[in-house]
Amino acid sequence: MEKRWVENKLSDEKMVSLLADQLNINSIIATLLVNRGITCFEQAEEFFRPKLEQLHDPFLMKDMDIAITRIERAIASGEKILIYGDYDVDGTTSVALVFSFFKTIYANLEYYIPDRYKEGYGVSYAGIDYAYENNFSLIVALDCGIKANDHVAYATERNIDFIICDHHLPGDEIPKAVAVLDPKRLDCPYPYKELSGCGIGFKLVQAYAQKNIIEFDKIMGLLDLVSVSIASDIVPVTGENRVLAHFGLIQLNTNPRPGLQALINISNLKDISLTDVVFFIGPRINAAGRIDHAQHAVSLLNAETEKEAFDFCEVLNIKNNERKEFDQTITLAAISLVEEDDDAKNRKSTVLYNADWHKGVIGIVASRLIDKYYRPTIILTESNGHAAGSARSVNGFDIYEAISACSHLLEQYGGHKYAAGLTMKIENIPAFVEAFEEIVASTIKEESLHQEIEIESEISLNEFNSKFYRILKQFAPFGPENMKPVFLARNVQLASEVKIIGKNNANHLKFSVVQNSSYLFDCIAFGLGQYKTLLESSEYFDICFTIEENTWREKTTIQLNIKDIRTN
Repeated sequence: MEKRWVENKLSDEKMVSLLADQLNINSIIATLLVNRGITCFEQAEEFFRPKLEQLHDPFLMKDMDIAITRIERAIASGEKILIYGDYDVDGTTSVALVFSFFKTIYANLEYYIPDRYKEGYGVSYAGIDYAYENNFSLIVALDCGIKANDHVAYATERNIDFIICDHHLPGDEIPKAVAVLDPKRLDCPYPYKELSGCGIGFKLVQAYAQKNIIEFDKIMGLLDLVSVSIASDIVPVTGENRVLAHFGLIQLNTNPRPGLQALINISNLKDISLTDVVFFIGPRINAAGRIDHAQHAVSLLNAETEKEAFDFCEVLNIKNNERKEFDQTITLAAISLVEEDDDAKNRKSTVLYNADWHKGVIGIVASRLIDKYYRPTIILTESNGHAAGSARSVNGFDIYEAISACSHLLEQYGGHKYAAGLTMKIENIPAFVEAFEEIVASTIKEESLHQEIEIESEISLNEFNSKFYRILKQFAPFGPENMKPVFLARNVQLASEVKIIGKNNANHLKFSVVQNSSYLFDCIAFGLGQYKTLLESSEYFDICFTIEENTWREKTTIQLNIKDIRTN
């Protein structure tokens, strides 16, 4: 599939020049900074040198004072407190963080994770019933609850108070809980709006520690969990998130909790980045809720000994391997359904149903199909007598709005622009397939049907030197709104044999390039094996790439990670 190369418009040249002079850096580094909204020395210093002092006062968040007062009253009077969170990485890290902190100062509390298949997403009536039957009078809901109006009312009727700590967009009405912590509330003055759910949990703990004269050093150890949530929940790595991720990664690399250390060991990780969390740590935590029950993940994250952590980690790793098998099998089956149907191949959308597909991986399968066909995709399976689905979108297309336009065929749905969930009667599937395709075909722009590669700057390979790369590394941690820069180099030449590498019929390339009189640079091109013959027959070609370090046999070199290739 041909990818669109989108080159960033040149930043304000005068501003770039001024910043380059102020910081004594070249214009390309200055351009990267200006692209990120950094235009002066002070902003650059904050960006390159995160400090804990940059964290905001948690009491700036609306209802924080009320939440802390209610928790203090519960502790003082010996009430039972239930820490409630969702089953994904953000939810389980949130629960692990808040539970592990309060457990050190108060014994009368438990945690609760809903069953993905029996209870579904967010606050459940079953969870409230559990609290009622076991005499809990306060529920602290993490990473969920902002739209749980009816559930909160149900709990209130049973004399159970709610404190909601969420980061999702509220509905038209805020639930009538004791306190609702969510920076996305229109009436919340908190200066940073993009915290993860676990980040909100950390601010709750920070506020309690601040009011009760507990030194910040006592809660620093919780930041490893926050960094895992920031990476896994794909929130912007800007502002306060960048500070939390920076110090969380330091914790993760130097002194992680036993459960995370076990995940690091089993993943064979060193010098852990947010990308490593996304690809190795997050999926193993998520696998617990996808295949069995996410309570296993919290048990791992709160393990107190190395042996306990190892045992829980082994369980999660087995679940993750099961998840991979389901993922691979269902993805191949889904691709076959498309390839065997000419009508399906020519559509602008993909909607597939199989009653036997595992509900825990259909979101992953939807993402896999987007990688192959790059169009809005919904994967459906049978669940409790209905068709339940996960939807994933492509750049620039609002899949939530498209699903909303078909709401007359649905029992329920929810989500956001690029990912959503939905449930319908099985007999409505054929009508939904046609209605959804009609909406997509009539509204999607042609450019949204081609994967984009955003190029930050054209560069000459001669401009790479140790100072350039040293500064570039300081742009980390990378993530949304601070992605690893993609560069464009034109008219490079092959400087080695092109090798196809990788296990299990992998389609990766390894080769070297030069440009004019530059040094020779090693390149790795994942999933681009189809370019082998083209490269070997081309005198010159263009590459877009990121820059990374590659360590082999204790020798570290700079390597170009090729994102796409074009011949001249």
